Amino acid sequence: MGTFDEMKTRIEEKLDKGYKCIKLKIGAIDFHDELALLTMIRRRYSPQTVELRVDANGAFLPGEDAEGKLQQLSKLYIHSIEQPIRAGNLDAMRKLCLHTPIPIALDEELIGVNAEERGDLYVGEKGITKKDLLNYIAPQYIILKPSLHGGLRGAEEWIRHAEAAGIGWWVTSALESNVGLNAIAHWCAMLHEGQSFTGVRCSEQNALLPQGLGTGQLFMDNIEGYPLEIREDKLWFDMQKCQ
Repeated sequence: MGTFDEMKTRIEEKLDKGYKCIKLKIGAIDFHDELALLTMIRRRYSPQTVELRVDANGAFLPGEDAEGKLQQLSKLYIHSIEQPIRAGNLDAMRKLCLHTPIPIALDEELIGVNAEERGDLYVGEKGITKKDLLNYIAPQYIILKPSLHGGLRGAEEWIRHAEAAGIGWWVTSALESNVGLNAIAHWCAMLHEGQSFTGVRCSEQNALLPQGLGTGQLFMDNIEGYPLEIREDKLWFDMQKCQ
């Protein structure tokens, strides 16, 4: 994210370091400039070499605006787009997911929806359950931020309903410190090994998706000497630093 030149520089840095999955925040600068950045990557790297994801953060308008931009993005072999229109437009999002040329991932749409079933005492701020939301909108993916979804157990509830509905998912973080990131990273690794707090199962297809874990590099002051480190495009836990 950033200006055109900032984004271009950061993209080139990530690609040079060997990252195979790149996500761009779009909707903040001119859309044609954002298309130019994505086109630049596609000219250098095929979809088999670098996976491209975009996150609109609800920047597109429901209807023709969103549909037209999704069509343009589809020409660049985009893996998925997060939250193309603002959360709360359930009917518009349902229609978009039904006809989209690019898989859509729900992000902010999930925040505030805390009940699993209709029988729960607390149905949630939006008056809809997790199961209802996924079945009604039928997105291709959902994005899980444990800090915003009731912790690790709350995120596993989303996973249970997504797996049952054939919806893909991946885990990301929400600007936690290294302590929070460490917990989420370990939990994510557990899921891929078939372990969880609630017995939820992770399908092989979802286990192979690149996760969106932050790296703490945005912080000016973070915990130093922590055993998390980045090697190429993977997050590692260095046991030697714990001794």
